Amino acid sequence: MKPQDIPFEALRGTGPEVQAIEFPYRRSADQDAATPARHPVVVVGAGPAGLSLAIDLAQRGQPVVVLDNDYRLSIGSRAICFSKRALEIWDRLGVAPRMVDKGVSWNVGKVFFHDQQVYQFNLLPEDGHLQPAFINLQQYYAEAYLVERALQLPLIDIRWHNKVTAVAPRAEGALVSIDTPEGAYQLDADWLVACDGSRSPVRAMLGLESKGRIFQDRFLIADVKMQADFPTERWFWFDPPFHPHQSVLLHRQPDNVWRIDFQLGWDADPEEEKKPENILPRVRALLGHDAQFELEWASVYTFACLRMDRFVHGRVIFAGDSAHGVSPFGARGANSGVQDTENLAWKLDWLLKGRASEALLATYGPEREYAADENILNSTRATDFITPKSEISRLFRDATLDLAREHEFARRLVNSGRLSVPATLHGSVLNTPDADAFAAPRQVPGAVLLDAPVRRPEGQDSWLLRELGADFTLLCFGPVPAWAAGLPHVKAIGIGHDLLDPQGLVAQRLDGQAGTAYLIRPDQHVSARWRAPTEAAVRAALATATAAATATATAA
Repeated sequence: MKPQDIPFEALRGTGPEVQAIEFPYRRSADQDAATPARHPVVVVGAGPAGLSLAIDLAQRGQPVVVLDNDYRLSIGSRAICFSKRALEIWDRLGVAPRMVDKGVSWNVGKVFFHDQQVYQFNLLPEDGHLQPAFINLQQYYAEAYLVERALQLPLIDIRWHNKVTAVAPRAEGALVSIDTPEGAYQLDADWLVACDGSRSPVRAMLGLESKGRIFQDRFLIADVKMQADFPTERWFWFDPPFHPHQSVLLHRQPDNVWRIDFQLGWDADPEEEKKPENILPRVRALLGHDAQFELEWASVYTFACLRMDRFVHGRVIFAGDSAHGVSPFGARGANSGVQDTENLAWKLDWLLKGRASEALLATYGPEREYAADENILNSTRATDFITPKSEISRLFRDATLDLAREHEFARRLVNSGRLSVPATLHGSVLNTPDADAFAAPRQVPGAVLLDAPVRRPEGQDSWLLRELGADFTLLCFGPVPAWAAGLPHVKAIGIGHDLLDPQGLVAQRLDGQAGTAYLIRPDQHVSARWRAPTEAAVRAALATATAAATATATAA
C-alpha cells in the first residue's frame, strides 16, 4: 500500500466520507515469488490493535506486513470510548492529537434510578495530565487516523483484499496462505500476530478457542444525529420510566451523533429490534416525542466475557479481541487491545534486534492474560449488576441504588460499568520488588507511570511521558549518577536538572525525594524504584526487566 493510493484528504474527511473510502488492491511482488517470501512480522487485521502494533514496530525500525481481508474502515461507530491510557500510547505513536481534536472529551458520569439522579463521578478530578480521562470517537475515525499514520511509515506494508485462508505453524515461524482478487499466494512469517477480531479466523484455523461466559441478554445500539443541549457526560439509567425494567446508556460523539444503548432482554428478536420502526419509538420515549433526530446506525448485540487460555502459541501470537472479549460496559475492549500491542511491540522489537531472548517475549502472555482476567472480572461484575438474573439480585441492586442517593458506601457498590484503567502488572517476573518504603502506592513496580507537566531547561513546556526514552528510562530526582551513561539502551533523566518539575507534581506522584530513582520500561510501566540506587542494583533490575536472568537460568 503506497501513500499515493489514498488521498489523505479523505482520511481527514467527514463521517460519511471516511466510511466511503475503499482501499485499492495492489499486487505485491511476493505474489510472483518462486518460494514464499519471508517477513519478520506479519500482522493479520487492520483494526485499532493491528494498526497500533504495526506503527509501534515501524517506529522502532521493524518492517511489518499487515494483511486485511476487507478494503474499508469499520462500518458504524462500534467502539467509541477511548481511555486516557490508549491516548497516551497513541500520543507516542503520533496520532493522539488528531484523536483528541476530533473526539469529545469527558470525565463526568451520572447514574440515574427511575427518573432521579443517584450520584455522579469524576474519572479525572485532578489537573496536570495531558490526556483527558476519555474521549468519545467513532471507531472509523480512529482507524482512519491510524491508517494515515501507517501510510507515513515506509516500513509498513498494508495489503487490503488479502484474506488469510490457512496458517501452518513451524518451529521458526508460520506459513501463511492468502487469497486475493488475483489468486492465492503464501508468506513465511517469523512471527505472526493475529489481531483479527472476536471471531478470529486465525484462532479457528489453529483449532483454538476462547472460553468464558455468554450473557443471556441483548442490547440495542442506536446512533442518532441530533442537536441537543445535554452536557458532554456519560449518563446511565437503571429502570427509567421511558424504558421500564431495563437500562439505558447515553453518550455524545463527534458530529452531533449520540450513542444510545437500550437493554432489550434475552427474548428480544434481534432482526425485529433493528428495524427503524421499532427503534424510533424507543428513542422518542427518551428524547421526547417532538425531538428532531436522524437514525445513523443501529445494531443488536449479545455479549460475552471470554479469553483464550494462552495468547502465545509458538510463533503465533494473539492480541486484542482475538485473544479476549468483554462486555462493552466499561470500554475495556479496544482499550485493552491497544495496551496488548504496546506490551508486545517492544518485546518483539528487542528480540528481533538480538537484545533479548524469547524468554522476554514469553512474558507477553502472562502479563496480558493477567490484564484480561482483571478486565473480565470487572466486566462480569458490571454486567451482573446491570442485568440481574433473579428477583433477589434485582432487589439487592435496587436497594443499593436507593441508598446511593445519600450514602457514599452504597455508591461504591453501584456498577454501571467500571471504566477502563490500565492494569498494574502485580507479580510480573519483569518487576523488581521494592526494597525501600514509598508513599506512592499507585506507582509500584508493574504500574503505568503517571504523567505530569514538566519543563525543559530552555523553558519549553512538555509532559513527562513525552520525555521518556524509546527503550528504558532512568528517572532520577536530582543529578543523574555518572555511571548511568554506561547503561545500555537507557535514557537517564534528572528531575530538577534535565527536566524541571514546575508544579511539583512529578515529585508528588512518585514520592520523589532527593536521590530517588525509577526505572521505566519501554511500555511506560514502572520496572523498579529505589531511594538510593547503585549501578549494580539498576543493572540487575534491567536484567530482570528484559528476562535476561530467566534466559540465563533456562540455558543453564
